[in-house]
Amino acid sequence: MSGHFTSDFPDSGSIDYSDQSSSIDDATIAELRELASRYPQPRSALLPMLHLVQSVDGRVSPRGIEVCADILGITTAQVSGVATFYTMYKRRPAGKHHVGVCTTALCAVMGGDILLERAKQRLGIDENQTTPDGQVSLERLECNAACDFAPVMMVNWEFFDNMTPETTDELLDKLMADEEVHSTRGAQLTSWREAERVLAGFPDGRADEGPSAGPASLLGREIAKEKGWTAPDPATLPAPEPSEEESK
Repeated sequence: MSGHFTSDFPDSGSIDYSDQSSSIDDATIAELRELASRYPQPRSALLPMLHLVQSVDGRVSPRGIEVCADILGITTAQVSGVATFYTMYKRRPAGKHHVGVCTTALCAVMGGDILLERAKQRLGIDENQTTPDGQVSLERLECNAACDFAPVMMVNWEFFDNMTPETTDELLDKLMADEEVHSTRGAQLTSWREAERVLAGFPDGRADEGPSAGPASLLGREIAKEKGWTAPDPATLPAPEPSEEESK
């Protein structure tokens, strides 16, 4: 059987080594070392360290990979393998604001694909691209675990719930104009790089801004409260039957 294997993900697994630019300085390296010191096994710090690299360089840069490898005592291939496995790590510079549109399952049923197409047209870019002015980048996202607010979008990892084509246009216009924007259930937006720094483990003190949950998420709790339903007392539950292995 002859043929040629064609990948639907031609950029997967690749770091852009043609761009060697980096803003990582001694202060950044000190913070990377501080992150590594937080864990019994320093290698466990790799994920937050990569977020910190992104907060400085706007992507996982070749320099960032080298520094992380040096601090953790592992190879650059091992760092690159992690950086290219998770979609939250960007191989090329993201915009000042990173927009994600969920098109999985319920969000798709509720119009997620329509929202993604709307965003492409409004911004004049395709998925995984950034506007020429560097203001907004766009991504198709997998499930954001917010199905009760479908369809959802995210900007700098903050939720925007129950989106419509009209509210999508309004949101994107504000981002492009650098106007103040508040997420549906979170803080006022800063920037993607600032959000990455928070994910790295350096809080900005704004975690409690906005509601932690919306009415749709709390509906079951409210119904239980109205009806007087409570969870059973574990002490009153019968002991579980032993498994076959335990009975031997």
